[in-house]
Amino acid sequence: MNPPDLELYRAVDEVLHYLWDPIGVSAAPQARDEYHAYLPHVFSLLRSGADSHAIATYLGEVTANRMGLSANPQHDLKIAEILIDWKGALNEKFA
Repeated sequence: MNPPDLELYRAVDEVLHYLWDPIGVSAAPQARDEYHAYLPHVFSLLRSGADSHAIATYLGEVTANRMGLSANPQHDLKIAEILIDWKGALNEKFA
């Protein structure tokens, strides 16, 4: 992975763990890898230029269908917008 992609991948990991965190494990060091299964797909969505609604939809599907929790569309959209902001900031940094 090139440096911009590696930094974006790490940012996605941090956002999913500390901000998205649908099961509330962000304070538990032993759960640091809890969302790693979803990380590659979210990263791929960002890299392919998906918009915030597509990313939020995926996050909601994961929450509802894989975790069995109630989706939170507003929260998922906010997280998707944060992820897109990270991508933009890193694109500027590496331009």
